[in-house]
Amino acid sequence: MSQVLYDYTRQDASGGSCVAHAWAKVPEPLTPEERRTWKARAAALLKKHGAVLVAHYYVDGDLQDLALETGGCVADSLEMARFGRQHDAKTLVVAGVRFMGETAKILSPEKRVLMPDLDATCSLDLGCPPDQFAAFCDAHPDRTVVVYANTSAAVKARADWMVTSSCALQIVQHLKARGEKILWAPDRHLGRYIQEQTGADMLAWHGECIVHDEFKGLELELMRKEHPGAKVLVHPESPHSVVAQADVVGSTTQILNAVLKGEAQTYIIATDNGLMHRIRQLAPGKTLLEAPTAGRSATCKSCAHCPWMAMNALQGVVHALESGDGEIHVAEDIRARAQGCIERMLDFTAKNAAALAQPAFVKNIGPA
Repeated sequence: MSQVLYDYTRQDASGGSCVAHAWAKVPEPLTPEERRTWKARAAALLKKHGAVLVAHYYVDGDLQDLALETGGCVADSLEMARFGRQHDAKTLVVAGVRFMGETAKILSPEKRVLMPDLDATCSLDLGCPPDQFAAFCDAHPDRTVVVYANTSAAVKARADWMVTSSCALQIVQHLKARGEKILWAPDRHLGRYIQEQTGADMLAWHGECIVHDEFKGLELELMRKEHPGAKVLVHPESPHSVVAQADVVGSTTQILNAVLKGEAQTYIIATDNGLMHRIRQLAPGKTLLEAPTAGRSATCKSCAHCPWMAMNALQGVVHALESGDGEIHVAEDIRARAQGCIERMLDFTAKNAAALAQPAFVKNIGPA
């Protein structure tokens, strides 16, 4: 187990921000034989406990494969929330970061929710402390509070709406049409993109994902010149200089679908490289290029892969199921208050499924 120190942006209630630090403990790589052994043990334990594995696109490919092979789910945050709530299993094993496990518990309090590593967190979550966020909300009582999924249960408990990158644009458009002013948290890049697309009155928290914040506009421009026929697919947590060059801006699922349905041969992808595993399985004939960060030999913090997503491992799934360690608990008063903003999102997406299924649009380019 190796430990690496990462820095992230942390804001306070006054709007000021600073750099804070957190550790990630990344498991050592397994040999092919060890991977097969651990995977078989995990599959047997999932069956024994009547559990289902819910995995995010950014976790290790072995975990993604295990989820699909055992009747689980590999998805973005929105579909993970839906799947966990609707599945009959009494035990959910959530391979992702802590806020995903908390969301599953909020929606399914009667279920046992386990995680391979409870210390797997998120720079956006860390950068939005609940007490300071509550004070920020108290200072702006006239605004509808909209928070990104990448936040703690306590932050969600102060929100009117939770959104994911799959539905944030449509929900903010809906709120703007009702004449509501918005307090947005925590990702400043996603907030800026939504504000530009909708024209909504938005007051934003100042946070960022350490992965997407590292994509570089200038280096992307140079890569595009090297691959003139490539389509550029960008997650909206990325900086403006990167989003501005995109053919498609969208969530992980929308990026995946853009490759599957697209006619181009080559795609430059600006999101966590964990998504590449599933895309390569579904579109083996396409060429995938990672959008540039500072580079592994330079000073990048993530090199296009979340260090906390990397904490998820087959060994963690086995340990959680054998020992019961890694269980998510959310205080009932917080859970009950946080549930409302999540259910509101799920109800909205269910009623507007057709609109949410439309391709992502980019200014001056149109549907992609």
